Amino acid sequence: MTATQSGLSERERANQLREGLLDCYLHAIRNCANYALDIDEELTARHRKYLQALAGEVAAGETDTLLESRATLRNILRDYRDKGAQYLAALRNELAGTARALEEILDSLSQSDGDHETRLRAAVHRLRDAADAPDAAAIRDVLFQSVEAIEQSVESMRKQHQVTISQFQIEIRMLHKRIDSLEAAASLDHLTRFYNREELVERIKTATPGSYCLPLVSVRGLRRAEMQFGPPIYEELAGAFAKRLKNSLPPNAVLGRWSMEELVAIVQMKKAEAVASGKWITEHLSGTYACLHGGKTVRPALQLNVGIVDTIHSDSPERVLERVGVFLTGT
Repeated sequence: MTATQSGLSERERANQLREGLLDCYLHAIRNCANYALDIDEELTARHRKYLQALAGEVAAGETDTLLESRATLRNILRDYRDKGAQYLAALRNELAGTARALEEILDSLSQSDGDHETRLRAAVHRLRDAADAPDAAAIRDVLFQSVEAIEQSVESMRKQHQVTISQFQIEIRMLHKRIDSLEAAASLDHLTRFYNREELVERIKTATPGSYCLPLVSVRGLRRAEMQFGPPIYEELAGAFAKRLKNSLPPNAVLGRWSMEELVAIVQMKKAEAVASGKWITEHLSGTYACLHGGKTVRPALQLNVGIVDTIHSDSPERVLERVGVFLTGT
């Protein structure tokens, strides 16, 4: 009887401890929602909605749900951190651009207006001299009034002229920045931020054969993720894989996207090193990836196949590109 009572007591204490831990976990999730920094109305509202939904699922106390919630909570917090960082970076850039524009306007307003202003002011001085002459007493008042009017006009013209110049300078600078960003973006894949195929081909053509290898990465699962979960998950999955791949290669590696599920890297290493690197990439980057889909974690899978094209000094760029095409597309 005593043993039975003891057993019940231990079970009750365990249940109480579990309930207490669950309650603390729920409060932590809800506090994350309630005290999230209001960065952007839509972004913050979605973040809180996901966390409240997760708290509702966890409240049931099911073991499988609790275990799955760990990855879901991590993904929700990471997603909010990344999007918040992007939002703040955009605000900082906008503020910096506005500050630079204001500085240019103030600098322009403080500068002289060149020969045009000099000639006008010289004429004003001559009028003053004429007004001070002994034989000009009868028209002195009129001349002084004219001088004041001209000075005010000159100052107004100078300020307006400098403001106009500053506005043109700002617009020209912004156009240049826009052109530069468009040119840079045109050479990059918008998901992975790797070079596109055309830019990659140009870089292979200008590289010196024999000084580099080409790890060729064939990825299976991106198309399937897009069909199963939709474009947002496909984009998140492609971005997550691209980040891991970049971190798995030397910092000076040049990466490009050959097609939707094929990538190519240009690395300065020997073939044996490239083969070892390719084996590591295949083993560690294949598998499931945790992605956030409607506030819940989904786990699309990727399967990798990595080949290595090494180059020798006698290789022509056309021959190198032909070998790349044979491995990746069979053409």
